[in-house]
Amino acid sequence: MSGTLINPVHVIGGGLAGSEAAWQLARAGIRVVVHEMRPFRGTDAHLTESLAELVCSNSFRSDDRDHSAVGLLHEEMRRAGSLILRAADAHKVPAGAALAVDRHGFSAAVQAALEAEPLVEIRREEVAGAPPGDWDSVIVATGPLTSPALTQAILDLSGESNLAFFDAIAPIVHRESIDFETAWFQSRYDKAGPGGDGADYINCPLDREQYYAFVDALLAGEKTDFKEWERDTPYFDGCLPIEVMASRGRDTLAYGPMKPVGLTDPRTGRRPFAVVQLRQDNALGTLFNIVGFQTKLKHGEQTRIFRMIPGLQGAEFARLGGLHRNTFINSPRLLDATLRLRARPALRFAGQITGCEGYVESAAVGLMAGRFAAAERIGQPPSLPPATTAMGALLSHITGGAAAETFQPMNVNFGLFPEVPTPAGARRPLRGKDKKLALTRRALADLDAWLSPQRAVAE
Repeated sequence: MSGTLINPVHVIGGGLAGSEAAWQLARAGIRVVVHEMRPFRGTDAHLTESLAELVCSNSFRSDDRDHSAVGLLHEEMRRAGSLILRAADAHKVPAGAALAVDRHGFSAAVQAALEAEPLVEIRREEVAGAPPGDWDSVIVATGPLTSPALTQAILDLSGESNLAFFDAIAPIVHRESIDFETAWFQSRYDKAGPGGDGADYINCPLDREQYYAFVDALLAGEKTDFKEWERDTPYFDGCLPIEVMASRGRDTLAYGPMKPVGLTDPRTGRRPFAVVQLRQDNALGTLFNIVGFQTKLKHGEQTRIFRMIPGLQGAEFARLGGLHRNTFINSPRLLDATLRLRARPALRFAGQITGCEGYVESAAVGLMAGRFAAAERIGQPPSLPPATTAMGALLSHITGGAAAETFQPMNVNFGLFPEVPTPAGARRPLRGKDKKLALTRRALADLDAWLSPQRAVAE
């Protein structure tokens, strides 16, 4: 039976995961209804009504498919016909070895593609509560900012008591306000990335005295007050506010987001004691975000403290940092291998609400959820990506590879992949770059074998 003649699949949420899921369904010939509550109901972090809006960083992280797990995930998604990667590649901006995008051009491209797709209907409305019973195939892709009504419905369906954690947003600076008598352009080790030339980051150096004065100011700065219902919500360690990292030790930042390795201050010819990096945030190159500087400092404190950074003493901010609450479910306990809610199999989950972390991971889970729902809709058993691939490793982790008792959001990483066998005659197992290359080569070979029978779905 043609997918156009049967009931549509309903996708709740028009973010990265929901947009990707809808695209994959439409590519398989299945009708889709995307329910997006913005602009009728906003969130604490979104600024526009655009589909696939990027609310935090504009970076999709490393694009190295040979030695990076997230770069491998990029390549797998490209081969699987990902709309999100297509739009990212079309709107990339210089960012060293990373894939970063012009956030407005990116989201506009995703929305335009879905609006032009005859099998996709976009409804601007909130799904307030559990999806209606006559929706026999639903993908919940509401992300980290799920509305309170739907959050409560998920709690009721799942029997869980808590679905929340915090992450924070980094500030954005106008390039013209940066002092280039002090700051300079350079990527770590002069490594060039997609669309870049090896000098893609703005670097602001700090000497020892400046660094410790900055850390002290971070620790003393006035922070955002928590509401009562937020007080027990934990942070995700991969997106800690800069001042929370600083509270773990005065040298923590110098070994974290402010580490100076691979950089040389052209004024001195030496590596600085610490450095603050800024990454291009839009295609025009007029806006730069401060890398790793997610924060819950109050806005006035941000302006005062961040202007202590050499080169940013006159900084004008296009956006100051902020804090918002994220939502995720205990996927290892609640979901089956194809992302269906065990208690109500008509519901699938996708994106960050499943406990994956990151733009790319969110979109990848949306891609898989869309493919699984499409196969199910036309009466075929869903085909799982091999666990040796980045998509398969991520799926395996969130649907059972992680311990339900300690489950926390996770970025894709090589620790989720099955080990590669030691080569015949080798004295020891592969390590370092050799191991990563073996993992990525095996992954892409296995991915191509998985995709071969499904080319009608992928573009």
